[in-house]
Amino acid sequence: MTTTPDIWEPLEPALSVRQVLTLERVLAGEPEVVAGASHLDRPVRWVHVAEAADVGVMLSGGEMVLTTGVLLAGDEEKQAEYVRSLHRAEAAAVVLGLGRAFPAAPDVMRRAAERCGLPMVVLHRPFPFAELTEEVQSRLVRRKFAAVSLSEAVRTELTALITAGAPLQRLLDEVARHSACPVVVTNLAHRVLGTAGERPAVDDVLRDWERIARQAGGTEGDGWIRAELGGRGERWGRIVLCGYRGDTATGRLLADRAAEALVLHRMLGGGAACSWEEQSAQSLLTDLVSGVVPARQLLPRARAAGLPVNRRTFVPLVVRDGDTPRLDRLLRLLGLPGLVAELADGATAVLLSLPRDQDADALAAHFATRLRTDSGPARTVVAAADSRVVWDDVPAGLREAQHVADAVADSAAALDLPPVVRLRDVHLRGLIRLLRDDPHVQSFAERELDGLLREADEDLLSVLRTYLATGRNKSRTAQLHHVSRPALYRRLEAIQVRLGVDLDDFEQAASVHIALLAHDAQQQ
Repeated sequence: MTTTPDIWEPLEPALSVRQVLTLERVLAGEPEVVAGASHLDRPVRWVHVAEAADVGVMLSGGEMVLTTGVLLAGDEEKQAEYVRSLHRAEAAAVVLGLGRAFPAAPDVMRRAAERCGLPMVVLHRPFPFAELTEEVQSRLVRRKFAAVSLSEAVRTELTALITAGAPLQRLLDEVARHSACPVVVTNLAHRVLGTAGERPAVDDVLRDWERIARQAGGTEGDGWIRAELGGRGERWGRIVLCGYRGDTATGRLLADRAAEALVLHRMLGGGAACSWEEQSAQSLLTDLVSGVVPARQLLPRARAAGLPVNRRTFVPLVVRDGDTPRLDRLLRLLGLPGLVAELADGATAVLLSLPRDQDADALAAHFATRLRTDSGPARTVVAAADSRVVWDDVPAGLREAQHVADAVADSAAALDLPPVVRLRDVHLRGLIRLLRDDPHVQSFAERELDGLLREADEDLLSVLRTYLATGRNKSRTAQLHHVSRPALYRRLEAIQVRLGVDLDDFEQAASVHIALLAHDAQQQ
């Protein structure tokens, strides 16, 4: 039975020329680098013993060629051409065993190797090439088997996650664990759709993502390994292993397996690529609203997600009964930079990022008016906080906008609200919403309404709610509850008895009204 390598431990880089020269069997031959010393980190793909003068035609690149030079002795032109042919074939290095043919390193070969940048090594002691070949080949074969095993293990695990319905983030987390480096998924415009890996390392990558992605993103020699995402002849994104520390070939295998899994995830999910953009925005805005992660730590993610953040005015909005894709399309149509994400309970957060020389309030009002017009008869509430010019103030603004949206939820007065509702527009109801989780407010509501809450008389509570909301208009209250005025009087009398208040007294009625608003806010 074969065993697979520990898939959580990244494979070490492939053997380089430098590493081969440190092997015990090679050291026994007293190796000396006589040319190309600055190129010893070239990877060795294979070891090849060759005496033929035209050895280059037998190679495919990456070979360490071992020779005694018996067919080259006495012919300097052949010696120079031998080195040039190795260079053209992109050999990793040439190792010359000194002996009868060459008692010392031939100057012609050494100079040619130096000019070509080809590492040239001579062995001062007789050395059986078969031992070196066996040692290196066995190591390379083991590594190749380990890389293939790792590739298949990654494919199996990611496929299992997809079959189990795992979200995109779960897949990316697994890829990051396998590769032991930050993982980034982007669309073709370099907008970040998802990330995984240790948070500090990811933030370092995202801090200047636009420049990094365009300039360094294609340099695999620096550990940046990319795989394209797409299908049916169309590309729609890419996955990037950022700073992968293993050998490039293994990194490509990991990136390819990850790309296959992401494409399959998208196909089975039945969504478009923009759904990943929605998930990215939702994750970012949810973290901002919650305040669990400091806003400054979220700044790299916001910038990488395509939100302009330098010298901007931020307008926090929360839309009630808004459709996320429709809101996103409207922002694009109006040319307003921003992020859209569904929060909860029918609320959608919209964070606008506007140049500071633009009228933020006017643009927010234009957005809200256009949204209401497009919504037709459906009621859409756009709540806003005051604009922010400091990123660290954005979370408080989003929470304030959410409080305002909650304050007008299920309110009959919502139809008469301005296009953009702010805290000043919801008056007492807004204040109560902001304070609803305060223990003192909760205790006050329970104490004031105890006579009705204890018996859970929803009918009397409903009558009280309407009576106070209509400004204690008895005729209007009777009409809304479809009862006669005498029947209403009896119910109001019962309410006053149970609460021990006189509703004709303004201060007592106001106290009960505030308690009822607080009670209703706590139930939502």
